[in-house]
Amino acid sequence: MYWKENDSTGVTTYNIHEGDGEIKTRGFFDSASRLPIKFQAWELDPGVSEGSHIHEGDDALEEIYYFISGNGVMWVGDEDVPVSAGDAMLVPPGVDHGFRNTGKYPLKLTIIWGAPSA
Repeated sequence: MYWKENDSTGVTTYNIHEGDGEIKTRGFFDSASRLPIKFQAWELDPGVSEGSHIHEGDDALEEIYYFISGNGVMWVGDEDVPVSAGDAMLVPPGVDHGFRNTGKYPLKLTIIWGAPSA
């Protein structure tokens, strides 16, 4: 048995963490996977951002971002990090972070997140 999903699976568009504009998101295997993670593909038009936020306490999450195409800047703590296709970022719990599409074309990425194990 297997499950297959694609880019047209579960498309939702919304503002994330009070950033600028709306992000197109696609969740994959939300009801099929038993892993303690979420896996999504995101697409941001030029100028769109995920707002700054922190996952801590009972809501602590670890996040992995993998950038597929486009250009942007990710802020992690007090540092601004340029990101583009092929870059991956790991953000641990308790660290302020977010990112913005600074390019002329859509910024596409995948994101995986879940509660870190003790």
